[in-house]
Formats: sequence, structure tokens, C-alpha cells
Amino acid sequence: MSKFFKALKQAERDRALRRQAESDDREQIAAEPASPPSASRLTPPEVDQHLVSLLQPTSFEAEQYRALRHLIEQMRLTKGISVVGVSSPSVGDGKTITAINLAGSLAQGPKTRVLLVETDLRRPSLARYLGLGHRHGSGLVDAILKPDLPLEVHLMSCPQFNLTVLPAGHPQLTSYELLNSPRFDALLDEIRKQYDYVVLDTPPLIPLSDCRLIMKMVDTLILVVAAHQTPRKLVEEALNLLDPAKVLGIVFNNDDRPLAGYYHKYDKYDDHQQNGRDNEADRMAGGLRQLLRRPFSRTST
Repeated sequence: MSKFFKALKQAERDRALRRQAESDDREQIAAEPASPPSASRLTPPEVDQHLVSLLQPTSFEAEQYRALRHLIEQMRLTKGISVVGVSSPSVGDGKTITAINLAGSLAQGPKTRVLLVETDLRRPSLARYLGLGHRHGSGLVDAILKPDLPLEVHLMSCPQFNLTVLPAGHPQLTSYELLNSPRFDALLDEIRKQYDYVVLDTPPLIPLSDCRLIMKMVDTLILVVAAHQTPRKLVEEALNLLDPAKVLGIVFNNDDRPLAGYYHKYDKYDDHQQNGRDNEADRMAGGLRQLLRRPFSRTST
């Protein structure tokens, strides 16, 4: 954990230095050549603004995902992991946003092949967050039900992010049967061979049994918890459902504690409902603090 906090401190120092440099050189900016367009200018406006790893990869918020990426890269070198599950005790904890940002951060590695898979078949949302709308009706459901078709026909490419996505496709109430099928096992084996990293956006743990099936197939798991929102009892219950050896740690989302005086509160975000778009000022002010911690003792109160 010391490496993680060192990364936070280093990012804090780097940002302070950048701000000082910007203040000193403000008068010279107009004379400098225009900088390349940012990722946000190269992507459709429908991409959710909370996806900082995609839209603002050099921001402090994105740096938190890079710290998480570093841990996973080290585990790949030492333990050979490639399939990472991202789950949460319940809905609204921010697991989908975390999964997309993590995949986006991993995809920034040179020549790294990353696939983001949506296994929440009951209430899919990846396409909406990525601004893909309903332009692609196929996905994991069809990949399971139509084994004769090659995997490639079900994938969505995001070349500007070096990312490939396998969305859920059409919502399915019979998701347990699909995820428990031998075809899903075979599909995941095929995916492992083609990609360096596979990030699974899974269903929440407590209300559904689907995620418990998937947890047997991943190499490691990140549990996303909404700070000041997810009851500790639910977190303990979720951890009791998991193999402790597979749990990489807990990511605290919506953590509004100040850090170096420039941290902003991350607007509460519902994983499955979005009642209109935030206004531009709210988008700019919306911060994100992600903190990876080892799970607390199961016997603690």
C-alpha cells in the first residue's frame, strides 16, 4: 500500500509544479504552437464525462486509475493474471464507471490489447456510458447463443482509446443460465488467448447470484464501495461471498475528503439511471477519488 500512497503524493507534487509553471509562463502561451487536441475533442459528446481515463488521461483523477493499473500490471508479471472482475455490493456504487476507467487506463500501455466485457446482462449500460447508443445490438448474449459466429462480429472497437468492448447486448432476465453455460466458459478461454487484459463489469454481488458464477472465472477482483453510502454490513456480506485470495482490494468511490486543498466532491452517480445530463459546470467540478485498500478483517465490527 505504501507504493500507492507514494503515487498519490507524487501526483500531488507534480500537479503543484504544473500549476506554478502555468502561472509563470502565462504570457508566453499565446506565442506557442497549438497543442494537439485532447481526447475529449476527438470523441462524441455522448461519452460520459466521468470517464476521466478516456477523456482526461493526464488529469489527477485519471492518475488514481493509473495507480490501480500499476498494481494489476505487477500482478500480471508475478502471477500471470489477465482477467479482472469489477463488482460492488449493490447498485449505484460506481462499479461500471470504475470498470471502464480501469480498462481505459490499462489500454494506454504500448501495444496493450484490452477487452472490456459487460456481464451485467439484466441491466446493460456500457454502450450508453461510451456514447455508442443502440448502434450495435449484438454483444455477449449473442456470442453465447450463437457459437457458430466468430467473436469479432460481436465486438465494438473504440480505436481512439485503444479499447475493444463486448457489451451485453439485449437485456436478459435468464442471465444466470447464460453465464452458467459451457459456452461462456469456452468464450472466456478464447478471449484470454487474444487479449493481454480482460476487464469484466459484473453484476452487483448482494442482490444477484450471477456475479458469484463469474467470480470463479476471474483471476482477481476489485470491490467498489460508495463512501458514505454503502453500509459496512453490506461490504462485509459481499466479502463473505468472495474468495479472499482473489480479492485485490476495495476501491472507495465518492470519497469527498480533501487532498492537498484541490480535491472536489464527486457527484453522486447512479450506475443504472441517468436522469438527464449534468450541466457543463457540474461536469467540470465533478472530481473522483479512488483509493485502493485491502479488505478489512471479516471479524471487525
